[in-house]
Amino acid sequence: MRPLHYLVAVTLDGFVADPDGGLDAFVMQGDHVDHYLASLRGYDTIVMGRKTYDVGRSHGVLDPYPWARTYVASRSETSPTPRVTFVADPIDTVRALRSEAGDAPIYLAGGGELAATLQREGLIDEVHLKINPSLLGRGVPLFAPDVRASLSLRATKTFESGVVLAEYVVR
Repeated sequence: MRPLHYLVAVTLDGFVADPDGGLDAFVMQGDHVDHYLASLRGYDTIVMGRKTYDVGRSHGVLDPYPWARTYVASRSETSPTPRVTFVADPIDTVRALRSEAGDAPIYLAGGGELAATLQREGLIDEVHLKINPSLLGRGVPLFAPDVRASLSLRATKTFESGVVLAEYVVR
């Protein structure tokens, strides 16, 4: 079964974006970026929420991961490009992707609502946090409220940029 990895940048107080979806609190340059970009090549399938997709789309990026199959959870929109598939039921989509042959992990690119939906179904296998040295006080949470899980820390890596990568396995 293919595992699902939730890779996400987060502030020290647990937010993945400011209240308006902005990302100004996050370190966008530094040694952690090279590590992140290199790690992306290990994924051939990406799943994301529509709000996350819209961040790139607002900057003209319609196919954010051109080497991979990309699925966007959306009940109301259709894809602006044939390389990106919009799906109305992310739970069934992730279950089908996980059951494909092979063991290559699937990258869950966000956001917090989609991650919560998938975690409630027990579909997230690992959580990789890029912990940024900033506090927002309020914003979009890492997971929507009422999500519970036990995690085991597998690895950490500290970068000169101040970002800490923490990899957890969901028990």
